[in-house]
Amino acid sequence: MIDRLMRLLPGIALSAAISFAAIGLQHLEEAWTGRPWLEALVIAILLGTVIRTAWTPGARFAPGIGFSAKMLLEFAVMLLGASISFQAVMQAGPGLIVGIAVVVVIAIAASYGLCRGLGLPKRMAVLVACGNSICGNSAIAAVAPVIGAKSEDVASSIAFTAILGVIVVLSLPLLVPALGLSETQYGVLAGLTVYAVPQVLAATLPVGLVSTQLGTLVKLVRVLMLGPVVIGLSLAMGRDGASRPGFSLNRFVPWFIIGFLALAALRSTGLIPDMVLRAIMPLTTFLTVIAMAALGLGVDLKVLGRVGGRVTLAVTLSLLALLAVSLCLIRLLDMA
Repeated sequence: MIDRLMRLLPGIALSAAISFAAIGLQHLEEAWTGRPWLEALVIAILLGTVIRTAWTPGARFAPGIGFSAKMLLEFAVMLLGASISFQAVMQAGPGLIVGIAVVVVIAIAASYGLCRGLGLPKRMAVLVACGNSICGNSAIAAVAPVIGAKSEDVASSIAFTAILGVIVVLSLPLLVPALGLSETQYGVLAGLTVYAVPQVLAATLPVGLVSTQLGTLVKLVRVLMLGPVVIGLSLAMGRDGASRPGFSLNRFVPWFIIGFLALAALRSTGLIPDMVLRAIMPLTTFLTVIAMAALGLGVDLKVLGRVGGRVTLAVTLSLLALLAVSLCLIRLLDMA
C-alpha cells in the first residue's frame, strides 16, 4: 500500500498544485468582476493543457495523473448525490417533472444526432449531448468514466461548453422582452437551458425572485436526470463490452453511481444533515478540480485543434435545439 501511494504521489501532487492555482485564479476573477465567469474546474483544464503543451510530465507522474483523472473523479461524482433531495424535486409537480425528463431525453437524442452528423466521434458526441442537455461540466465529468472517453474529448467538451455557458448567461435574459416571457416562464427556461446552478442564479436574478426560485428548482430536477442517464449508458456500455462470466452489478452500474443514489436516498431521508453537506460539497468541488487538472495534463492541443471547429458548431446547435424544445414545453404546459 505504501509503495502504491508513493507511485501515485507525484502525479496527484502535480494535479493538486494546478488545482490550487485554478482556485486562486477563480477567486481573483470574482474579486475583479464580481462573479466567476470561468469556474475553477475549467481553469484547471486550461492550465493543465498549457503545462502539458510546454512540458511533458515524466513517467513517474503518470500513475498519479491517471488516478486523479479516474478514481478521484468517480469519487467526486458519488459525493454529488448528497446534494440531491427527492422531496424538493417532487415539489415541482408531476407535469413539470415529466416534462423536464422528456426535454432531457429529446435534447440528448437531438444533440447526439447533430454531433454525429457533423462527424464527431461517438464518445465525443455523447459527452456534448449530455453536457448540453443535463448540467454542463458535471454531466460531462460523470459520463466520461462510464463511456471510457479520452482526455482530449473531455477537455474539448468542457472547454467549449464552458465558453458557451458564459454566453448563455449573458444573452438569455434578452429573451424576456423579445418573446414576452413572464417571470415563471423565464425561470423554467433558464432552469432547462443554463448549465450550472450558479449560472442559473446569475441568469435569473436580474429578472426577478420568482424566476430565480423556479429556475433553481427546475435545474435541480434536471440534475437529477443525470443518474438515470448514466445508468442507461452503463447498461449500453455493458452490452457492448467484452463478456465476462457471472453477474456483476458493477459491470452494469458503476460503483460511484450506486454510491450517488445511496447518498441521495440518505439526504432525502434526512440522514445527511446540512452541517455534513456543507463539508461534503467543498470536498466534492476540490476533487473534481483535481480530476480536471489531471485530464488537462493528458490533452494534446493538436487534437483539440483538429476538432475545435466541429465541436464549437455541435455545442452551439445542440444548445439551440435544447432552447427550442424548452420553449415548446413552456407553451405546452401553458405557463403564465
